[in-house]
Amino acid sequence: MTVNELADILNARIDVLADGEREISSGYCGDFLSNVMGKAPADSAWFTVMSNVNVCAVASLTDCAVVVLCEGTEPDPALTERAKQNEVNLILTGLPVYEAAVETSRHLG
Repeated sequence: MTVNELADILNARIDVLADGEREISSGYCGDFLSNVMGKAPADSAWFTVMSNVNVCAVASLTDCAVVVLCEGTEPDPALTERAKQNEVNLILTGLPVYEAAVETSRHLG
């Protein structure tokens, strides 16, 4: 599935769309940034409630396809700006992390 398709599935609001056609191959849930750096697979959808600028650095390091801010979390303005600069896809959903990840996994199959 692509980032655009995931945004539709999750009824997500797009904050930064660098590449809506980027393919997503898996998902990763985590808020502890050092764990995400070491464990999130490339091309994954990263589900988190972390919203500071460091999220962009971790997303770039892991080469995740999209950051999904869950539970109605709004990004810090610095995160939005850095995501634009670094071409990191960033979408926002009101769904809890677990529900967003489960819904995504249903469509990755």
